[in-house]
Amino acid sequence: MLKTLLIAEDDQMLQNLMAIYFKKAGFHVITSSTGKEALEKFKAESPCFLVLDLMLPEMSGEEVCHHIREVYQSDVPIIMVTAKVQERERISGLKMGADDYVTKPFSPEELVVRAETILRRANHHCQKIKMGNLTLKPRKHEVWNGETLLNLTASEFAILKELMQHPDQVLSREQLLYTLYPLNEKVIYERTIDVHVKHIRGKIGDESLVSVQTVRGVGYRFVITNETE
Repeated sequence: MLKTLLIAEDDQMLQNLMAIYFKKAGFHVITSSTGKEALEKFKAESPCFLVLDLMLPEMSGEEVCHHIREVYQSDVPIIMVTAKVQERERISGLKMGADDYVTKPFSPEELVVRAETILRRANHHCQKIKMGNLTLKPRKHEVWNGETLLNLTASEFAILKELMQHPDQVLSREQLLYTLYPLNEKVIYERTIDVHVKHIRGKIGDESLVSVQTVRGVGYRFVITNETE
């Protein structure tokens, strides 16, 4: 499972330093050096956190933040990074929609702690799951097979997400039923899971590098493989 973070910073040395610390903390890091590139990567990668320099070329950090909040209508957490120390600049960034403000120079380790604290407080479930050629994006409710967007039902998405969150582990039909109906508000037969899994397999395709395997008498497990069952 990936916590995808976008660092938008035109100072290459600082960008590399932040990337090193966030990678050590378990983040999947993508980077950009301009405001326009940051927006392009935000749209393409759906990160669950942004570290955004205020003074970016082509488009300022404030403009990027405004675009994310107003145009994309995203509440993804954002930390602004800037060399400006005036109170009005910090207030402006926070009003624009930033969740926190860090003034240069700063401790990369402290920045990571601030990011993790914000993520816990925000309770965001935006972690992208990538296994083989399959990528599941919970925030967008999308599953991609390489460059192809799969058309999954809500039930299929929920089952596949549960399986991908526990790779190589056998999940019983009862466990998967609980994923769909945790309050047992509906009478559902375990064979319903078999039907959903069959449809998931058909949409993933035989040429995929991943597979939902049947464990007879128990349930299913998600594995990375290029072999067909």
